[in-house]
This record gives sequence, C-alpha cells and structure tokens, in this order.
Amino acid sequence: MTDVRKYGPWAVIAGASEGIGEHAARQLAASGLSLLLVARRASVLDDLRDSILADDAAPGVEVRCVAQDLAAEDAAKRLLDAIGALDVGLLFYNAGADVSATAFLDRAADEVLGMVRRNVVTATALCHALGRRMRDRGRGGIVVMSSGAAIAGAALIATYAATKAYQQVLCEGLWAELDGTGVDVVCVMAGTTATPAFLRTTAMAAGDPGVMAPDVVARNALAALGHGPTIGASDELTEMFGALATMPRTQLVEMMSAGTRATFGLDG
Repeated sequence: MTDVRKYGPWAVIAGASEGIGEHAARQLAASGLSLLLVARRASVLDDLRDSILADDAAPGVEVRCVAQDLAAEDAAKRLLDAIGALDVGLLFYNAGADVSATAFLDRAADEVLGMVRRNVVTATALCHALGRRMRDRGRGGIVVMSSGAAIAGAALIATYAATKAYQQVLCEGLWAELDGTGVDVVCVMAGTTATPAFLRTTAMAAGDPGVMAPDVVARNALAALGHGPTIGASDELTEMFGALATMPRTQLVEMMSAGTRATFGLDG
C-alpha cells in the first residue's frame, strides 16, 4: 500500500459503514491516520469506531463519526461543518452501490435524483472544498471509488452508470490540474465486489469467479494513489476495462446490459 502517512493526519471516509469503506478505514487507521467516518447509520459507525479503537494495530489514532446520508441536498455542507478545521489530507469517497436492478422509468424520481446527489453533487462538493485545502497545504490524496459500470450505459442501472462515469471524468480532470501540487487523485474502478449490500441483493456469492473481496479492493485502491488518473481495482480489471472501452458502443451497451441482468438473476 502507498505510504498514506504522508497525507495525514486526518482522513475522511465517506461511505464507511461496511464493505470497501469499512476496510479502507481499518487499513488507514492501521497506518496511523485519524479518521472521520461518514455513513447513514450512526449505530454501525459507532461500532466500527469502537472496533478500530480497540485494535492494537491502530494505536494512537482518533476516530470521529458523522451520521449523514450522502444523498441529502445539504450533505456536503453538513459534512464540511463537521470537518471544521481538521487537517484533512485524504478523502476516500466510497458512495454506495446501486443494489436494485430497476428500469429508469420505473424508479421513483427521488431515488434517481438521490443517486445523482450522492454520486455527483456531494462527491463534487467534497472534492472541491477538500481539494482546495490539500492544494494550499501542498499535499493530499483523493480516492473516488467508481465502477466498471462507468464504461457504458446499461439497462437497469442507467443512473448509476452515468454517475460513475461522471466520477471518472471528474477525477481525470483533477488529476491533470493538480499535477505537481503534491495532491494525488485517482479514480478506482471496482468490479464485482463481495460487499454486504451486494451480497444481500444479487444472485452472486462471495466465492463466485471474478468476485473480489472488499478488503483487497480497499487495499488496491489506496495503493493506486500516485498512479492515477483511472485504475481498475486489480491489474486484471485495468486491462479488461481498457479492452472493453475499445468495443463498438452498441455491442458494449448490449453486453453491459446482459451482464447486469445476469448479476441480478434476471437473465432467465
């Protein structure tokens, strides 16, 4: 893993309650960074904080929790108020996955717009505000967890795929703008990952071929800092996503849509 201590002393993990975000929090704490954990469920965050503080592998760190829905209209303002004057050197933005395979027009409007607020509006506001502070201090790191869904539109996850594509392009622009400032930016495109939310709602299992463990994805994402702008969550995924991006768009969209249906057990 990249020596994240150079970014410290504080890291913000948005989407920290379980899965990739939880493991990123544990790994950052073990490296000596203090944490501001963000997710909707206060009790889950409190349990994670207590577990990290009780871990002998993370001595001397401080852990604070902010219960906040990242899809709320005022989420970024509330988070920035909670961060206050903390010397934040690392942002790990790990917005939740789309765990319901539903056609765009069959979703409630607030569900669709909530995903845009979570993956686009809140992510952008935090990258802007914290990125400025990192640039001014001359060091920092921004990791945004995107998805292979960003490669192309796909049936049943249209908004999710679109917002993940936005995250990728935003990170690539920031990576170019912040080159030479001491601020590292990377978009990490995850593949199928055995997070609790994913396993609760899909037809796949943790041991299925191609399904990655969330702790491995988190470790690879942190190791990708300084090697951006866009990297797959494994070397194999980086190669595969690059190859897919060269396919004709009609063929790619059809393939991605078929993959979504299969993932959610809707291919029969």
